[in-house]
Amino acid sequence: MSSDPVTIDLLEESEVLGEAGELYVLQWLCATEKKLQEASIGELKARQTEIEADLLKIITSPDKYPSPGRAYRRAIGRCFVTLYTRGETRTMFDTLQALMKLVSDFKLLDKDTSKIAAWSCIGDIMAVFGSQVMSFMADIATVTVKTYRSSNSPLLRYQALMALQKSLSTAKKAVPEANIRDILKQMRNGLTDKSLPVQRGASQVMITIYSEPDAPQPTQSEIENILVLSAKNLENVDQITRQAHAQLVGHMLSLTQVERPVPVPESVQKAKKEQGAEDDEPGAAAHSIAETLKAMLTPTEMLLLLSNQLNRHHLSRKIRIGIFDFYAALFTKLGATFAENNFSLIVSHLLTEVVMYPRNGLNRYETLLTRKLVSILLRDLIGVRMLSEQGQISAIKELATLYLKRWPAMMPGKVAPASAVLVIVLREVAGLLQQLGNAPPPVQDALADPLITLLSHPSHSVRVNAAWALRCFCYSTPLRLPKAILTVMEKLQRDLGTLLTPAASQDVPARTLGHAYGLAGLVSIIPERPLYVSYDVSAKVLDMSTQLLKKAAEHDLAIAGVEIEVAWTLISALMALGPNFVRPHLPQLLVLWRNALPKPTNKDNVTGATRSVAEWLFLLHVRESALGAILSFLQYNSSTLVTLDVARRIASVLSNALSFANNFVSQNVEDPADSQPQLAPRKGLSMRDREALLRRRVYQCFSALGFSSIAESTQLVLLQSAVSLFASPEGYAGSSVQAAIASSSGSFTSVWHSTDGYAYGVTFNDIVDFGGIDVEGQQLPGNQDYLNRDSVETSIETLLRKPLFGACEHDPLSLCQSKITESDYQLNEVPPPGTAVVDAAIELFSRLVPLQDLTATGKIITQLIESVRSPRLERNAGRRSAVFINATVALALSLRVAMTSYSRQTKETLGNDKIANILSPLLMDAIIDGDLVLRSAGSESIGRLASLSGTNFLTNAIKNLVDQVVSNRNPYGRAGCALAFGSIYSHVGGLAAGALLKTTINVLMSLSNDPHPVVHFWALNALARVINAASLAYGPHVSGTLGLLLKLYLVESHEREGGTLGNSNISGDNPAYPVICQIIDALINVLGPDIQESARIRTLILNLVHEFSLEDDEGMRVESIKCTQHFLMFAPEHADIPALVKTFREYLSSSRRPLKLASINALYQLVQKDALAMSKLGGDRLVEDLFGMLDDDSSVEGVRNVITSWLQQTVIYNPSAWIDLCQRIMARTTATQQVVEAASGQGLRDDEGESLNVGASTTTTTGRLTSRWRTQLFALQCLHQICTIAAKSGRQEHTNAIVARKLGIPTKGLLYTRVGDLIKMAFTASAAYVTEIRLEGLVVLRDVIQAPITAALTPAFSSDSTPEILASAVNACAIFVGCGVVKDVGRMGRILKLLTSALDQSKDAGTLSLGEGGELSPNASAMLRISTLSAWAQLQVSSVQQSYLRQVVQPYRPILASLWVASLRDYAGIRIDSEFLTDTSSVALDSSYSSLGKEVLLPYFTKSWPRILSAVASIMEAGDSHVLAAMDGREIGPTEKPPTPNPNNKEPTAFFFIIFGLVYEALSTSSEDLSGNSQRQSTVIPALRALKCLVRPEYSGKALLEPTIFDEFTSLSYRLTMTEPADVQVHLVEMLSAFAATQASPVDDALSVSSPKAHCLRICSHILKNSSSASGRNSIIKGSLQDQIALVNAAVTAFSMVAASILDSQREDVRGVAFLLYCDLLKDESSEIDLVGPTLPALKSLLSVPCASPGDKATYGELVHALLSASLHHIDEMSTRAGPIATKKVKNNLLAAVLILTVLPPDVKLGRETVEHCCFLISQKLNADDEISLTAAHCAKTLIVAASAGVPILKQCVRLLIPGLVQFIAKMTPYVHEQRLTDVQLAAIGEIWKAFAAFFGATPDDFKPRALGVLLPTIALLLMTNPPDQGPVANLSSQTIAQLLSFATASPAAFKDAAAKLETPVREMLEQSIRRAVGGSAAAAQQPAAKPQISLRSF
Repeated sequence: MSSDPVTIDLLEESEVLGEAGELYVLQWLCATEKKLQEASIGELKARQTEIEADLLKIITSPDKYPSPGRAYRRAIGRCFVTLYTRGETRTMFDTLQALMKLVSDFKLLDKDTSKIAAWSCIGDIMAVFGSQVMSFMADIATVTVKTYRSSNSPLLRYQALMALQKSLSTAKKAVPEANIRDILKQMRNGLTDKSLPVQRGASQVMITIYSEPDAPQPTQSEIENILVLSAKNLENVDQITRQAHAQLVGHMLSLTQVERPVPVPESVQKAKKEQGAEDDEPGAAAHSIAETLKAMLTPTEMLLLLSNQLNRHHLSRKIRIGIFDFYAALFTKLGATFAENNFSLIVSHLLTEVVMYPRNGLNRYETLLTRKLVSILLRDLIGVRMLSEQGQISAIKELATLYLKRWPAMMPGKVAPASAVLVIVLREVAGLLQQLGNAPPPVQDALADPLITLLSHPSHSVRVNAAWALRCFCYSTPLRLPKAILTVMEKLQRDLGTLLTPAASQDVPARTLGHAYGLAGLVSIIPERPLYVSYDVSAKVLDMSTQLLKKAAEHDLAIAGVEIEVAWTLISALMALGPNFVRPHLPQLLVLWRNALPKPTNKDNVTGATRSVAEWLFLLHVRESALGAILSFLQYNSSTLVTLDVARRIASVLSNALSFANNFVSQNVEDPADSQPQLAPRKGLSMRDREALLRRRVYQCFSALGFSSIAESTQLVLLQSAVSLFASPEGYAGSSVQAAIASSSGSFTSVWHSTDGYAYGVTFNDIVDFGGIDVEGQQLPGNQDYLNRDSVETSIETLLRKPLFGACEHDPLSLCQSKITESDYQLNEVPPPGTAVVDAAIELFSRLVPLQDLTATGKIITQLIESVRSPRLERNAGRRSAVFINATVALALSLRVAMTSYSRQTKETLGNDKIANILSPLLMDAIIDGDLVLRSAGSESIGRLASLSGTNFLTNAIKNLVDQVVSNRNPYGRAGCALAFGSIYSHVGGLAAGALLKTTINVLMSLSNDPHPVVHFWALNALARVINAASLAYGPHVSGTLGLLLKLYLVESHEREGGTLGNSNISGDNPAYPVICQIIDALINVLGPDIQESARIRTLILNLVHEFSLEDDEGMRVESIKCTQHFLMFAPEHADIPALVKTFREYLSSSRRPLKLASINALYQLVQKDALAMSKLGGDRLVEDLFGMLDDDSSVEGVRNVITSWLQQTVIYNPSAWIDLCQRIMARTTATQQVVEAASGQGLRDDEGESLNVGASTTTTTGRLTSRWRTQLFALQCLHQICTIAAKSGRQEHTNAIVARKLGIPTKGLLYTRVGDLIKMAFTASAAYVTEIRLEGLVVLRDVIQAPITAALTPAFSSDSTPEILASAVNACAIFVGCGVVKDVGRMGRILKLLTSALDQSKDAGTLSLGEGGELSPNASAMLRISTLSAWAQLQVSSVQQSYLRQVVQPYRPILASLWVASLRDYAGIRIDSEFLTDTSSVALDSSYSSLGKEVLLPYFTKSWPRILSAVASIMEAGDSHVLAAMDGREIGPTEKPPTPNPNNKEPTAFFFIIFGLVYEALSTSSEDLSGNSQRQSTVIPALRALKCLVRPEYSGKALLEPTIFDEFTSLSYRLTMTEPADVQVHLVEMLSAFAATQASPVDDALSVSSPKAHCLRICSHILKNSSSASGRNSIIKGSLQDQIALVNAAVTAFSMVAASILDSQREDVRGVAFLLYCDLLKDESSEIDLVGPTLPALKSLLSVPCASPGDKATYGELVHALLSASLHHIDEMSTRAGPIATKKVKNNLLAAVLILTVLPPDVKLGRETVEHCCFLISQKLNADDEISLTAAHCAKTLIVAASAGVPILKQCVRLLIPGLVQFIAKMTPYVHEQRLTDVQLAAIGEIWKAFAAFFGATPDDFKPRALGVLLPTIALLLMTNPPDQGPVANLSSQTIAQLLSFATASPAAFKDAAAKLETPVREMLEQSIRRAVGGSAAAAQQPAAKPQISLRSF
C-alpha cells in the first residue's frame, strides 16, 4: 500500500451512461469499497454525503442506468456498512428512510430490481447497526410481510424475508410479542409456499426468531407443528430447500434439549422443608429452590418426534429420505459431545424405531435403503466426525454388549436382536475398528467371541457381515489372527462332520457356510499380515477343500451343495495368497475346474430333459461356486501364472459354463415357487437368480481372463449373449403383466423411482455427469460434489436416484476382494443378482467391442440398436427406458476402453464412418432425453466418438447439434446439446476442433443467456470445459467471455432465487454462479502469467472473484478459493496474501467441511511456495490449529501435507519450536492408552523408566488431554523428520555443541539442546499400546539418540508385541550397544541380554519366542532371525572402530560366523527361487511353502544382507578361523583345533560360489538401477571387502582361475573401474592386488596377457593415468580429495605388491611402468590439487622392493636415474613461473628427488651431474619464496641426516649443500635483527639447525673443531644482545642458543677451540648469550614458585 493519502472518487455520470457502463459501475463500487476502508477519517467524512447520494442513485437506477443487479447491491451494502462504521452515523437514518420509502411504495410495479437492491441494503445495514435504529424495526416487519404476501417476484419476496431475518438478528427486542407471533404465523405459511426460495427465507427467519438473544420459547406443539409442515413439504422441494427445512427442524428440536428453569410442585417443596434438607448447592439464592432445571423433552422423546413422522403411512420415498436430512441436521446441531454421550441411546432409537419398524423391512429394497440411511448417520456423520477415540472405544463396547452378545438368546424371556439390526451393528463395528486401528484389550475381549458366534447365524446377511467384521477386527489387531483362524477352522470341521449325521438340525448347513465365509475372510488377509500366520494353515485349508470336493460326490444334493460351496469359497480366498502359493497347486486346480465345469452332454442339450428343480438348482450353484474360484485366481495371479496354455484351458471351461447356462434358459424350466402367490418375501434364491449369478460369474471370468486366447467365434457369441441380456425385451426378469399395466395406466415415471430392487433391469453402473469440473476440465471424481456440498448431505441426496443398492451378502466373494489401502479398506458392495449380471454383461461388452473387426462390430452395434428400438418394448415403458440407459452406458464404457487402450484397429472400426453414422442417431436421442444418465453417457459417447472418427463425423455432429438448439424448445434437450458441445470439444482436443471453436463459443454463449436454469447451467458448464480444452487458443475470446459473465452476474434470471416462479424453483440444483466461477478459474489458466499485463482484465477478474468469495453459499466460496489459488500462481503480487490467510484460517474453524478442505488446499499451496512468509503470517498458532484439526476429525484430507511441507522448509531455522509443538501433542494420552491402563490398573512401570522420570506419572491419567493416536503417530513422524532434516542439512551447529560455540550461535533453539525431550517423547511412544506408535517410537529412538533405552525397550518384548516391533527393538538394542554411551560390557545389562537371547534362539531351527510374546509364526521367526543377525552384524562392523565392542562380539564369533554365512546362503536361495537349497535351509520353512515365505522375507533379506556381508568381510579380514570353517559348512567344536588357512588350496570352500554369486550380482547391478547412490555404496563396498578375502586361495581355491569365471570376473572389474567413484575403486584395487598377489597364474609367464597380475596392473595403470589431468583427459574418476589420494596410494601399493610377488626380471618392468605413471603425476600442472605429497610413502615402498636377482641392479639403477632426472627436469621447467600450481610442482618434485636419494641401496650408481644438479637446486630454492624455501630446507636436512649412515652419494650431497645453507642463514640475518622474521622462515632455520646438528654428529672427532669453525660464526650471525620476549625472533633466539649448548655439551674441547678463534665481538656475544641462558634457567630454579602454574604439557 502506498503512503499517499487515498482520495475517494465520485461516480461519473458520463461513464455510467457510456458503452461500458455496467463494468464501470462494478469497478467504481469495488474501488470505493476499498478506498473507504483505507482513506483517512477526515477525507471520508468530507465526501460522505456525496458517496451516499451516488450509492442511492445506483439503487434507484434512473433511466439509462444499469439495473442494480446482485453484484452491485451487495457491494453497495458493504460500502454503507463501511461508511457508518468509520464515518458519521447521523445520516444512516436518512439512508434507511430513503430505502424504506422505495420498498414500501407498492404502486411502483416496474421497479422490482431497485426494490430488491433496497431490501438487500436494508438487511446489510440492519445486520450491523440494527440495535442503533430499532425505531425502523416495526416498519420493516410490516412492509416485509406485506411484500411477502403481495408480490409475484420470488426474488423480491426472498430478499424482503432475508432483510427481515438480518434485522431480527440485531433488533428483535424492538418487535412487540404480538407482531412476532404474526410474523411466525406468516412464516409457517411460508414453509409450504409454492416458491422454494420463499420457503428457504421463511425457515431462516424462524431460526433467527427462535435463536438467542431474546428468543421466545416454543411450546412442544409449536415445534411439532413446524416439523409436520416441513416433513409434508419434502415431496416437492430441491436439495437446498430440503437443507433449509432440515436446519429449521434441527434447530427447533435442539431447543427441546435446552435446560430451562421449571417451577417445582408445592408438595415437593414442603416435603423438602420438613426434612430440613439443606440445599445441595452452597450459595444458591433462596428463590432458586423453587425452580429446577429441566429440558422440555428427553433425547428419546425428541427423536421419537422424528421417527413418528418417518413411519407415517403411505409416505413417498423422497419424504422418507428427506427426514434423514432432518436427523443429520439435528445431530450436527446438537454437536459431538451430545452424540458421544448419547451414542447408545441414538443407536437404540435408530434400530428399534427405524430399522425394526415393519414398513422399513417390507422387501429387500426397503431393508437396504434403511440400512444405507442409518449407516450414513451412524458411520459417516457420528462415527467419523463426532466420536472421539474414547467415544469409539466405548461405542464398540456398547454395541458388542447390547447387541452382538445378545445372540443367541440364552435365557428364557430374552429376545435376540433381529437380523437387520445385527447387520447394521456389525457394519458399524467394522467401521469403528478401521478408524480405531489397533483396538485395546477390552475392545478385543468384547468382540473376539461374539463375532465368531455370529458366523453361525441363520440369516445369510448376518453371516456375511459378521465375516466382514471379523476380518476388519483381525486386520486391525493381527495378534488375534492366528487364534481366530484356528477357532473358525475347528468349528467348520466340526460342522462338516455334523452335516453328515442323519440327525443334523436344520441350521447346520447355514452354520457351516457362515464359518466358511469367516475363514475365507481371514485367510484373505494373510498377504497383508504375513508375519502373524504360519503357512501350514493355508496348506491345511487347501487340503480340506480338495478333500471336500472329492467326497461331495458320495453325498446327497443338499449336503453336497454345502460342501462344494464351502470348498470353492475357501479356495477363492486362498487365491489371494498370490502366485507363490498357487503355482505348485495350479495343475491340481485346473483338473478340479475341468471336472466341475464339464462339457454339456447330449442329455443337457435335449429340451424337456427330466431334471427336478432341486437338481437344476444344485447344478447351477456348484458351477457358480467353481467359477468364483476361477475369478479369484484370475484377479490375483493372472499376471504371472496365466500362460497361453492355462488361458486356453480356462477359456474352454468358461465356454462350457456359458453353454450350460444358455441350455438351461432355452429349456424354460419352471420354478414352482414362482407360480405360487407371494404372501411373504421369499427366502433363498430362485432358479432365475441362480442362473443370473452363474452367468454373472461367466462374464466376470471372461473379462478378467482377457480375450487374447479366445476364438473370434466365441467372442461374437459372448457379445451377442451380453447384448441380448442387457438390451433386449427378453432380458427382462420382472413380471411383464405388471409392467404392461404400469405402462398403459401411465403410472410409470422413471426407472430411477422404482422400488422393487430390480428397476426393469437397469444397470447399477451409472455414468452421471452432474456438471462438476475439476481443474483439468475432466469430470469430478465420484466422491466430490459438483456444488461443493457436504458429503453427508450429498450421500443422502444420491439415494433419491438409486433404484437398487449393493450389499456384500449379494456376493460372499466380496469378502476376499475388498480393497485395502494405507488409510482405509472398502468393502465391495455388489448389486443383487438380476442387476449384477447386467453389469457384468455391460463390462464384458465394453471390453470386447473395441477388439472386434469392422464386420463383427457392425453386426453387434446393429443388434444393439435394433434391441433398443424393438416394437416389443412398446408395452413395457419401464423396460424400454432401462434398455436405452443400458445401451448408452455400454457404448460410453466401450468408447472409454477404446480410447485408453488406443490401437489403430480400434480407431479404424469404432471410428469408421459407417459405425459412427449408425450410432449417431441413438446418441442424439440420448442427449436430448431429459434423463441425467442418458444425457451424461450420450454426450460423453458422442465426444469420444468424435475423437476416434474423422472430421466428417465431427462437422456433421456439430451441425446436428446446432440444428437441435435452434429447433428444439425443450430446455432439457437444449441442455443436452450444450453438454454435448462441451464433451466433443474436450475429447477431440483444442487442436483438432480448433476450427469449430468460434461456432461452439457462439452457441454456448447464446444458450448461457437463456433464462431457463437447466439450459444456462449446462451451457456455462460446457463453456468451462471448452475453455479448459482450448487452453491458449481461447486467448482472443477472454475479454468477451468476461463481459458475458459480468452481465450474467447482474441479471436476475441467473440468480438462484431469481426468474419466474418455475425457474427459481429449478435453480437450486442448477445454480449459475458456481459455474461462472469455474469459468473465471479456467480463464485465469488460459491467461497464465499474461494476467499481469492487462490491468483491465486483471481488475475485473479480481473484482468478480472477490464478490464470489463474499457470497453466502459455501459452494461459491469454495470455487472462489480455487480461483484465488490459480491467481496466486500467476500474479501473487496483486493479491492481498495476509488478508487471504486470515480468511482461510477462519474457514478452518468453520463447521462446514467443504470450506475447510478448500482452505487446507489453498494453505498448502501458500506453504509450499514460501513457508517462512507463512510462519510470519500464521505463526505457531496456525500449525497448532492444523494439528487440532487432525485431532477433531482425522478424515479431513490434506492437513498432513500442509504441516509436512511447512516443517521441511522451516525446521532448519528453528527445530526447537517444532519439537515443542510435537511435544504438546505427544504429552497427551490416547484413548486406547487410557483404556489399557485402566484395565491393568497401572501404567507400565520400570526401574530404568522411573530414572528417566517418564514412566507412568504419579498423577492419574484422567485429567490429561487426549489425542487421537493417528495424530500422535504423525507428530512422531514429524519428530523423526525434524532430526533427519537437521542432520542432513549440513548445519553442524544443530548436532555439535563445539561448532555452535565456535560460530557464536546462541544455543537456545538448537537441536542438540533438546535431546532430553526427544528421548522422553520417543521413550513414551515406545511404551505406548498402539502398535504403530510403538514402532515409530523405536525408530526415533534408534535414529536420533541412543539413550538409557533399556526401559524403553522393555515393553517392546511384552506379550502384545507384533513381530515388527520385536525386530525394531532388537535393532535398537544393537544400536545402543554400538553407540558407545556405555562402553563397559559389564554395565550393558539387560540390553545385551536381550540381544544374546535373541541370538541363542536363532541358533536352533524352529520358531522363536522373544520376551513375553508367545511362539511366533515361521515367517515372523525367520524375519526376526534376519533382524537379529543383522543387528549383530552391525556390532561386528562397528567393532573395527570401537575396540570395546570386540569384547561384546568375540565370545559369539563361532555361532555368528556360521549363522551369517547360512543367512547369506538363504538369501541367495530365496533370490534364485531354488528348489535344491531348501532342504539345508537354516530358516525353518516347510519346503512346499517356502515359496510362500519368499516374497514375505525377501524385503527383509534385501535390507539386511549388505550389513551381514560387511560383518562376514570384517571377520575374514581379521583372519578369523571360524569363518573359514563356516564357509566350508562345518562348525568347530569347543575341543577341536580351528582350521588354518591353506594358501595352496586347490578346491573352493563349500559356500564359496554362493557368496561369490551374491557379491558378483551386487557389483554388477549398475548404479542407475538402484535408487540413490548411498544405497548402492552400502552394498558395493561390503561386497568388495568380502571379495578381497574371497579371492584368496584358502576360500576360492583355484575356482576363480577357471577361464569363463575368470573372464567374467575381470570384465566386471574393468567395468567398475570405468564407472565407479574413487571410494569404491580403493576397495577394488585392494581386492585386485590381493587376487594378483595370492593367485599364481596357470602359465609360467607371470605377466602373460591373461594373468591376474596383468589385469590388476592394467586397471591400476588406468587409475593412475586418469587420476591426474596430465593424460590430456579430464580427470575421469569422481570422488572427494581424500578418496582420490587413497586411490592413488592403493594403485601404487598394488604395483609394489605385484612387483614383490614376481620372482624374475619382469619385476623391473613392473617397476618401470609404475615409475612412468608416477612421473606423470609429478609432471601434472593442471590443478592445485596435490596427489603426490600424500602418496610419496607408496612411492617409497615401490622403490624399496629389492631386485629379484643381482643381474637386475643395472636396470634398477637406470630406472631410478631416469625418475630422478625427470623430477629435476620438472623443477627446472618451473624456474620462470610462479603461483600455487608451480609451487606445488616444485615442492613435490624436490621431495620425490630427495626420497629417491635417501631410499636407494648403497650399491646403485647415479650420475654425478644429476646429484650435483639436485643439490644445486635445493640450495637455489632455499632462497625462493617462503613455502618452497621451507621445503628445500627440509630436503637438505633429510639428505644430511640420511648421510650420517655413511652412503657415499649422500656424503657427496652434504658437501654440496652446506655452503648453500650457510648462505641462507647469512641472508636471514637482517630479517632477524629488524624483527621481520616470518613463522615459515623460523621453521626453515629450525630445519637448518637440525641439519647442522646431524652434520656435526656425523663428523669424525678430529674434524669437529674445523666443522664448528664453519658452524659457530654462521649461528652467531643470528644472535642478539637483548632478544625480544615473544614472537618468532624470541623463539629463534632460544632455539639458536639451545643448538649452541648442545654443541658445547657434545664436544666441549672442540667448542672451546672454535670459540677461541672467533672475532672478539662475536665471541663476547656468544658467551653473553650462553651465560644468560644458563644463568636464567638457574635463577628460575632458585626462585620460589610465586603461584601455581599450569603446565601446558598436559594439554
